[in-house]
Amino acid sequence: MKKIRTRFAPSPTGYLHIGGARTALFSYLYARRHGGDFILRIEDTDLERSTPESVNAILEGMAWLNLEYDEGPFYQTHRFDRYKEVIQQLLEAGHAYRCYMPREELDQLREAQMAAGEKPRYDGRWRPEAGKTLPAPPEGVQPVIRFSNPKDGEVVIEDLVRGRVVIRNEELDDLIIARSDGTPTYNLTVVVDDFDMGITHVIRGDDHLNNTPRQINIFRAMGAEPPVYGHLPMILGPDGAKLSKRHGAVSVMQYHEEGYLPEALLNYLVRLGWSNGDQEVFSREEMMRLFDVKDVNQSASAINPDKLLWLNQHYIKTSDPAHVARYLGWQLGHLGVDPSEGPALEDVIVALRERSRTLVEMAQQAACYFRDELSYDEDAAAKHLTAEAEPVLRAAVEALEAVSDWRAAELEPVIKDVVKAVGVKFPMLAQPMRVALVGSTASPSIDVTLALVGRERSLARLQKAITFIVASKSA
Repeated sequence: MKKIRTRFAPSPTGYLHIGGARTALFSYLYARRHGGDFILRIEDTDLERSTPESVNAILEGMAWLNLEYDEGPFYQTHRFDRYKEVIQQLLEAGHAYRCYMPREELDQLREAQMAAGEKPRYDGRWRPEAGKTLPAPPEGVQPVIRFSNPKDGEVVIEDLVRGRVVIRNEELDDLIIARSDGTPTYNLTVVVDDFDMGITHVIRGDDHLNNTPRQINIFRAMGAEPPVYGHLPMILGPDGAKLSKRHGAVSVMQYHEEGYLPEALLNYLVRLGWSNGDQEVFSREEMMRLFDVKDVNQSASAINPDKLLWLNQHYIKTSDPAHVARYLGWQLGHLGVDPSEGPALEDVIVALRERSRTLVEMAQQAACYFRDELSYDEDAAAKHLTAEAEPVLRAAVEALEAVSDWRAAELEPVIKDVVKAVGVKFPMLAQPMRVALVGSTASPSIDVTLALVGRERSLARLQKAITFIVASKSA
């Protein structure tokens, strides 16, 4: 058997959206399961719409998702000489011809066909045929090159997802494979690239299904065997409509910015149209071992933001804190916080992972452990930084000033002793201390919170809270 080779071939006309990311993931997983190669190709022949920024967005998204490719990225704009070579071969073999029909004339033809209730299509008037006399080429008109699509027979696609799809050749017109300026078109470049790169399986969205019979015919005109195709159903929004920007985050890197781990997004994407029983959580190794494009559902899948949030919290809670720290550090930097000016990020993650659905939420909770300045939630301060709390906080400061080993395990008995000494219930100490230390009543246990804030910051913040209470009594 030939070694399986798949490819992801986005056009750099925007960001890497989740539909493209799912296509890349499925192509990657299929190659990995079968010990094959995964190739990245940038289809940038649309010179007007392709931008370097979009190329960078694609590469950045692939890197963030850790979808490692074995070859590439290859750029179609670097291969124009090869495309011209194939076009010339097709011309010489009689599989392509020059068409001098002006654009305006083609538009008029299509308008007339639609007015008559016919399918708009090129009528083959410049196609060379036995017994047909072609007019002299008009002066000043640069021709396009059209592919001579077979007129009879049919194209059979044994689709890995949709099953057998049959298209009659009479339904296909002679598509343009080179524009009047000589630049090749999409359907030609894709075929040449897939042929040259030895692609055995093409997994892509079903919006490309109309292109597939045309591409298969070009393969056969080149004397080549086409790859096996699998066309994935589209992804819908939660409302069942076609996915669009109004449904929220659709760019891969937007998910990064909103605090999702790449593992969570990959796990979420693999379940959009594919399943393995009732299993919801998959490691990358399980995905590579279990995924088969033949098991992809034929119907469209709708995104479910709540499920993605659930998966993200699962990965935040269960992943190695050192791994999560890479992404939390970025989020803190995004808030203007220096991650080196406070506790170890791994300790922060262990303390906050049970209460954080995203790393944005975690970073917002964690920022107070790295900043010198602290502001109080007004309602929390009014309720807990009261005259009754003042002697409790003073007792805590006195006891904590004697502590040199500032670890949670050493701080816990000190706090318990303070509670006993002042004769109050634990919340009467814990809640004022939380407000004093982090500005609100939401924090991990007091001993852990003290350890994260650090000795000097903790004592300073407790003293500041006492001053706040004194000032409030005087006001």
